[in-house]
Amino acid sequence: MTTTTVAYAAHTPKAPLERTTIERRDVGEFDVLIDIRFAGICHSDIHQVDEGWDEGIFPMVPGHEIAGIVSAVGTGVTKFRAGDRVGVGCMVDSCRTCDNCRAGNEQYCTGSGMVGTYNDTGRDGLPTHGGYAQTIVVDENYVVRIPEGLSLDVAAPLLCAGITVYSPLRHWGAGPGKKVAILGLGGLGHMAVKIAHALGAEVTVLSQSLRKKDDGLKLGADHYHATSDPRTFEELDGTFDVILSTVSAPLDFGAYLSLLKTDGALVNVGLPEEPISLDLFGIVTGRKAIAGSLIGGIAETQEMLDFCAGHGLGAEIEVIRADQVNEAYRRVLRSDVRYRFVIDTATI
Repeated sequence: MTTTTVAYAAHTPKAPLERTTIERRDVGEFDVLIDIRFAGICHSDIHQVDEGWDEGIFPMVPGHEIAGIVSAVGTGVTKFRAGDRVGVGCMVDSCRTCDNCRAGNEQYCTGSGMVGTYNDTGRDGLPTHGGYAQTIVVDENYVVRIPEGLSLDVAAPLLCAGITVYSPLRHWGAGPGKKVAILGLGGLGHMAVKIAHALGAEVTVLSQSLRKKDDGLKLGADHYHATSDPRTFEELDGTFDVILSTVSAPLDFGAYLSLLKTDGALVNVGLPEEPISLDLFGIVTGRKAIAGSLIGGIAETQEMLDFCAGHGLGAEIEVIRADQVNEAYRRVLRSDVRYRFVIDTATI
């Protein structure tokens, strides 16, 4: 059985999003029904609507930065009850039995693969639809609790932007005594600066220009450099333990590898649509690493939310009405947002 809810969807690739109705499954034994209050807009939403990475499933309701209130639970649910403040991120299921799932790395599920919150197919065989909607039904094991210290609007982007940078910063040891560079100061980058600073690292922003320098320093950066200035690469040669790249455009990887110390890592969370080229000499001369990271597991996402609440960290947001979503997409592509659009889903 299914029920209907109002949502914003793209009906074909690259099409504007329009108000429509979609079907959600009825609340099952272990399901949580969530009244969505806020949904963040991620650049990956645009990539998927535009089929920049792969073919999509249409109609498509984007949105994997979801914050809301539990309105009903299944008879077998033990973790949540009506009235709880909760969030849903980039996945809503996985095989649960592979080594990665059992280790809390559901995002790297090697069984059936993680099930995306939208643009994917659930275990029931139905397409998944995301958070640009009024309600969503999710298995309790893929729902996280939003601490009271975070308002729902600034918490919503943490369900993707927050965990996407928190996980690699923790994995590669950002903390006291470490020099960390954040490449790009956008939706992901601004949270990376906040979190790396809160972890105790010495933080540098590497951005195309100095246009956002004041913002970067207010967010917690110790230093700010323009990558359009060749002197940046001369001055910072061999400086960093970790460079976290949040940009989704092709890079001159050789130039950025030169900024790493011996044993340093260039970690990518941005995903360009185009292939990249790489000169391996930049890696072997210094035992350097190029790595990547994909969101985080459910337990780590909860850890991230608790960490952000404990340090007073929320996303910098611009709240919009649902009927402004197409203009918001255009502004994201122009880098005209500081730093995350969040849809007030009451306006749907």
